[in-house]
Amino acid sequence: MKREGHEVLEAANGQQAVRAIGTKQFDVVVTDLRMPGMDGLTLLQEVKKINPGIEVVVMTAFGSVDTAVEAMRHGACDYITKPFQPEELVLVIKRTLERMGLTKRIKDLEALVGDSFRREGIVGKSPVMQEILKLIASISHSDGTVLISGESGTGKELVARAIHANSPRMHRPFVTLNCAAMPDTLQESEMFGYVKGAFTGAVKTKPGLIEEADAGTLFLDEIALASNSAQSKLLRFLQYGEFRRLGDTQEKFVDVRLIAATNSDLDAAIKQGTFRQDLFYRLNVIPVHLPPLRERKEDVPLLVEHFLRKAAKAAGKSARRFDAAAIEVLMSYDWPGNIRELESAVEYACMLSQTDTVVETNLPPQIRKAAAAPLAHAAMTLDEMEAAHIRRILEASFWNQDHAATALGIGRTTLWRKIRRYKIEVKKRNRGNSK
Repeated sequence: MKREGHEVLEAANGQQAVRAIGTKQFDVVVTDLRMPGMDGLTLLQEVKKINPGIEVVVMTAFGSVDTAVEAMRHGACDYITKPFQPEELVLVIKRTLERMGLTKRIKDLEALVGDSFRREGIVGKSPVMQEILKLIASISHSDGTVLISGESGTGKELVARAIHANSPRMHRPFVTLNCAAMPDTLQESEMFGYVKGAFTGAVKTKPGLIEEADAGTLFLDEIALASNSAQSKLLRFLQYGEFRRLGDTQEKFVDVRLIAATNSDLDAAIKQGTFRQDLFYRLNVIPVHLPPLRERKEDVPLLVEHFLRKAAKAAGKSARRFDAAAIEVLMSYDWPGNIRELESAVEYACMLSQTDTVVETNLPPQIRKAAAAPLAHAAMTLDEMEAAHIRRILEASFWNQDHAATALGIGRTTLWRKIRRYKIEVKKRNRGNSK
């Protein structure tokens, strides 16, 4: 460690380490788990009490990996199994310090999202999406492994591509593998490659996707469906940066940043024994969670505009906008298929439109039917239903009262009276429309 330029202090036991940490600033603690007196797990907890910013790396025997995983659950950032070579510990410390540098950069997220930031098709101005964009900007410059979670259709691959596009690897390959689209028997050979004669039909040596991604990014979608053998080899690659092609005896090393994604509950998969807990902790270095569209409906109008431009251009249609009533329906729908379902709905409506404006009747029938159901709720009075309807039209019109009155089929003065009667709080328009 000293040859690597680090200042190092040794402690004979856990109690001595705690006293030292209380009097001097440290970045990383490396500790064994099994020690006389204070064990490593207790030391970890004491360290975090004194300074939560100190990272802890635990050492454990190969047969006690479960204990190391338990330590990571209590705040350890990494573990290393004995016996190990000094170079392996150097690599673990380097990785830990890189993560600490990333954490410090996150404190200045606003400055990182500038005009040069590449969104790669990510659309949204809601607070939650702004935070995700800031997070993407901050983690793009790191090589830390990323685990993206979220329901199907929330845009996990777009986020992975944005991380790559804003990273120093942006001009190198971005390689994808969908574990759900490949049988278990082929995952390992597709991911890591194979040599001639490794199995029946292997008539020539074939590099895997992990080699194709050398110096770039490998994106593994639906990682929860990775086979047991693929999980095992992936874990070793994440630990040591090495792997073997199927049937080969030689280790290979590549420089790859790994991004994984899942729409499954990995905690449940771990309990069921279908996903390795130690692999989860290796993948979940930088977690990114994408919310479902129903939790950020304020982004729906922006997404609609974005998808309509694409759909109209592809189909040669003249549609340029959705009217307020159509936007109201889209805003009231819960979108179980998330952004992917919204894009399909916009494409459908664009194809049916006959003018430059998409109207409510152009929308898919199942969406119109589902969106209409809440308005028929028996518990609402007629006044409550009218007030809710007016509010939705105002929101869909970006609070432009002229446009809202036209959509409602009433005059501007009548709309103003109803706003006063129902005590609707009129928000400042977020579009540059004139009154």
